[in-house]
Amino acid sequence: MSSKKSSEEYLRIPPWLRVKLPSGRTFNDTASLLADLNLNTVCQNAKCPNTWDCFSRKVATFLIMGFVCTRNCAFCNITSGDIDPLDIDEPRRVSEAVSRLKLKYTVITSVTRDDLPDGGAAHYAETITRIRTDHPDCAVEVLIPDFQGNLEALKTVIAAKPNVINHNVETSPDLYSEIRPQADYKQSLELLRRVKDLSGGIPAKSGLMVGLGETDEQVYKVIDDLAEIDCDIVTIGQYMRPSTEHPAVKRYVEPHVFDEYAKYGKSRGIKHMFCAPLVRSSYNAAESFDKL
Repeated sequence: MSSKKSSEEYLRIPPWLRVKLPSGRTFNDTASLLADLNLNTVCQNAKCPNTWDCFSRKVATFLIMGFVCTRNCAFCNITSGDIDPLDIDEPRRVSEAVSRLKLKYTVITSVTRDDLPDGGAAHYAETITRIRTDHPDCAVEVLIPDFQGNLEALKTVIAAKPNVINHNVETSPDLYSEIRPQADYKQSLELLRRVKDLSGGIPAKSGLMVGLGETDEQVYKVIDDLAEIDCDIVTIGQYMRPSTEHPAVKRYVEPHVFDEYAKYGKSRGIKHMFCAPLVRSSYNAAESFDKL
């Protein structure tokens, strides 16, 4: 192995990204409850570094419509392969988990289901509606795929009235061919713009990762684009390689640079910027919503 390859693929993880291992009864109780209800979470499936923190606080981001994705984004740890049929009982089980975890704020996301005519929008709506019916005091945030630009699918989600609609642009458009080859940056921006235009006030949220090969100038350009479509909440966090099969981390961005991203976004009129190395789009989502 060459020294060049070693330096590119095995950057030493800096101290600000080191997290303690999951432990404690609350963490185990949360994991057991989710297993008992046969529910997936993006926390576990995507190997989120904040799982220990969230599970210890009885917080989880539910991953609906299975755990197999029809796309194969280079950064993601979600499985691609054979797709299972939709589970019509899943909305009920998610609502039961909300009850058993005593959640006041729930985040729902999914794998991308390009095999479905509506991309799974109706299943999102059923899950939102079930939670709203069973738990009227619980706020619901959804982190949705692009639905391949299907306007009617987006309208289906909007009609269910979630409290926040999130769709991540993930990275600079200059890296899409390498990192998100099955996605379209302009389509993602258009989805967020439509949320603002059609929802009657539902906040729009988006996020991106750094460390995939982008420059700071490209990060600022993405912030500019999100400001232009009046995105309300923007999250920026450090990309961390889920396995050796995923793209190598090109750089570890220091905490003070994330502060600069946040300062710039606020100067462009974005209402809330949540930027730090361990930030993920669903991490501390309730707190971000409260700050709007």
